Amino acid sequence: MAVLALGALAQEDEGPPMTKLNILVTTQGGHPVDHASVVVRFVEGHSVFKLGKAVHDTYELRTNEEGVVKVPAVRQGKIRIQVIAKGYQTFGQIFDITQQEKNVTIKLNPPQQQYSAHQ
Repeated sequence: MAVLALGALAQEDEGPPMTKLNILVTTQGGHPVDHASVVVRFVEGHSVFKLGKAVHDTYELRTNEEGVVKVPAVRQGKIRIQVIAKGYQTFGQIFDITQQEKNVTIKLNPPQQQYSAHQ
């Protein structure tokens, strides 16, 4: 019985499965978008508890000159990726991450024409 308890504690110490996440942000034409704001937020999946409260991971990063963001290891499960860049539509989507390493390419759209009743 004590061996089983020690085994369970060892699994808790390992923590939930993690993913190395690489994000490439480009235009529709394939050109990299540098200095884009990228927000990665853990939504649901393998939980981690500290003092009875769930820990939610959020990373706020910027793309480099090649349009790349390398996110520190995130828990596997559902994550929301949001990208904001000047001159482009804001991007937001939820991804289900189950691999040890995941590459995500995001293609930003140019802004849409605004319509007004006063034209």
